[in-house]
Amino acid sequence: ADYARSVVDRRSTSRYYIFLGGNLITWRSKKQNVVARSSAEAEFKAIAQGICEGLWMKIILDDLKVKYEGLIKLFCDKNSAISIAHNPIQHDRTKHIEIDRHFIKEKLDSELIITAHVPTRLQVADVFTKGLSATRFQELNDKLEMIDIHLPT
Repeated sequence: ADYARSVVDRRSTSRYYIFLGGNLITWRSKKQNVVARSSAEAEFKAIAQGICEGLWMKIILDDLKVKYEGLIKLFCDKNSAISIAHNPIQHDRTKHIEIDRHFIKEKLDSELIITAHVPTRLQVADVFTKGLSATRFQELNDKLEMIDIHLPT
């Protein structure tokens, strides 16, 4: 999530993408419905939305009889959000994100997801929400391995 990026209403934008077998199958970039009071809160809202989408994709794959035994691997560029997700102790500074934290912790404990830190410079989701230089855009786009299906071969 990009914390309070909108200069009009200071709402953050959640973004996530899901790969299956190395292929991008879905992505989303959406302004959050409420103003986040911290960058961790904005990140937790994005993480929770991404987890819901990932769990929904597992149901779709199951309905289609596609075998997928792996965990949902969640990459996050905020170490503080990863730490709070794994930490069962609630602090006054994190009470405002309690519901999302409990949801994420439940999915971690049930081993439906795992978390991994990805450095900000490698966060591919930035291509969906941030104004990037042409070079940076191309670098991230190359990591997604997206192609223009309308170009003649």
